[in-house]
Amino acid sequence: MIVAETDRLVLTKFTLDDAPFILELMNTPGWIRYIGDRNVRTVDQAANYLKNNQLKAYETQDYGYYKVMLKSEDLKPIGSFGLLKRDVLAYVDIGFSLLPEYYGKGYGYEGTSALLHLAKHKFNITTICAITLPENQASIKLLEKLGLSYQKRVQPFENDEELLLFTLDL
Repeated sequence: MIVAETDRLVLTKFTLDDAPFILELMNTPGWIRYIGDRNVRTVDQAANYLKNNQLKAYETQDYGYYKVMLKSEDLKPIGSFGLLKRDVLAYVDIGFSLLPEYYGKGYGYEGTSALLHLAKHKFNITTICAITLPENQASIKLLEKLGLSYQKRVQPFENDEELLLFTLDL
């Protein structure tokens, strides 16, 4: 099921069949460094991750993380962009991750712009936030390009890691 489409990308809901792709994405250096190692090392673990996170979010929140596919490569999965309401944050959080070979080509901006449109017009979300590590300059640049503004440093999770919080009124 297509959730959003841009000139170069198609965003769809994940299914359990996407476990091999999720396994690959979650074990890229960027994911491990900036999102965190979730100890997903097998296709079965990736399927469980999908079931307990993405698929569960679709049921409980009506939105979640979506598979990002490239039209020019026969809908090859290249990343995951999504919306998530975390208990530790006041607003719905936008997030994104791409396979390293697709960094710096504008796909992040293109896909997350479509996601912001969905957030406002389909899900009636009025404010979006994002959190990122202070050293994740690529994410900070993308968030600012999308119009999100830095608010403050936060420590939303138990690991006491300090993150930067950005927000945008839609």
